[in-house]
Amino acid sequence: MPGSPPSSCRGSATSSSMSSSGSAAPFRVRACVARARGHVPLGVGLPALLALAAALAGCGLGAGPTPSGVRLSITQDFGALPVGSSGSPRAVGQETVMSLLERNYEVKTRFGGGFVESVDGHSGGTQSGEPIDWFYYVNGVQAPKGAADTNVDGGDRIWWDLHDWSQTDSIPAVVGSYPAPFVGGIEGKRYPVRVECAEPSGSACATVHARLSALGVPVAGAAVSDEEEQLTLRVLVGPYSKLGDSFSVHDVGAGPRYSGVYARFAGGGRVLELLDPGGAVARKLGAGAGLIAATRYSQEAPVWLVTGTDAAGADRAAGSLSERALHDSFALAIEPSGTPTPLPASGL
Repeated sequence: MPGSPPSSCRGSATSSSMSSSGSAAPFRVRACVARARGHVPLGVGLPALLALAAALAGCGLGAGPTPSGVRLSITQDFGALPVGSSGSPRAVGQETVMSLLERNYEVKTRFGGGFVESVDGHSGGTQSGEPIDWFYYVNGVQAPKGAADTNVDGGDRIWWDLHDWSQTDSIPAVVGSYPAPFVGGIEGKRYPVRVECAEPSGSACATVHARLSALGVPVAGAAVSDEEEQLTLRVLVGPYSKLGDSFSVHDVGAGPRYSGVYARFAGGGRVLELLDPGGAVARKLGAGAGLIAATRYSQEAPVWLVTGTDAAGADRAAGSLSERALHDSFALAIEPSGTPTPLPASGL
């Protein structure tokens, strides 16, 4: 059993749990460095104060209307394996993410009920010598608060996953809850959506515009910009080498410790390296490979990339922008053959 929860120098909580071994989460000291032009790793631990607050708050039911249209997904190994059935959970009154989980699954908790130890017998701890724990996401973003402190809103897509966090304990945004966050927003807030295209007249740009518009999402269009937008949900479309010089583009190109995405680009953007859960290169894809991924810094709006090693790869990525293709994927690579590969990848 672990000791008390570790503190984080950044003072933000992005996970529902901490290491069952009680060890400090990786990269915590480096995460204190102010975000500058260079890369800043995302790995941050859970502050002791949040653990105490979550324990005091508990996971009780509050007064209020029962949220409707909620989807609950429980998986392990980065969405690769389902845990029990997923779909529309039973809800009664105003639920928190924790109370909803406990109402529908057999859950064991730690630290006074604030952190999840196991779901239906699937426990955190270690696996093959690496730390694994439960993390949760609401509408495609890793929640900033403990599950007992996060209320469930109507239409929320809640996803719990048990996975290896040896490379990073912060995966700030995922694509597997699509059409969230474009539909439903984040923490009850709807962000304006802007599609920024490297090739505005290209087919990838047209496809992404059409897919989002079909959801009833008002979409603005623009050329790719290096400026980060805190309050705009940006979708960057086009070959990776043409997506500019923003923090988000650099971070996604640098791997999971910086973006939470288990892929990176090499060779000037012409090679897409698919990484395994340990951060090693599992495969390398060349011409015609695509990627759909998302990242987020702090509490800013997420940034999505619909990209590839070239225009053909970006086209394949745009064609995979659908609920069916992205379901329960942290990020999705599309091979030149058109075969989708959820990330992290397994070696062949």
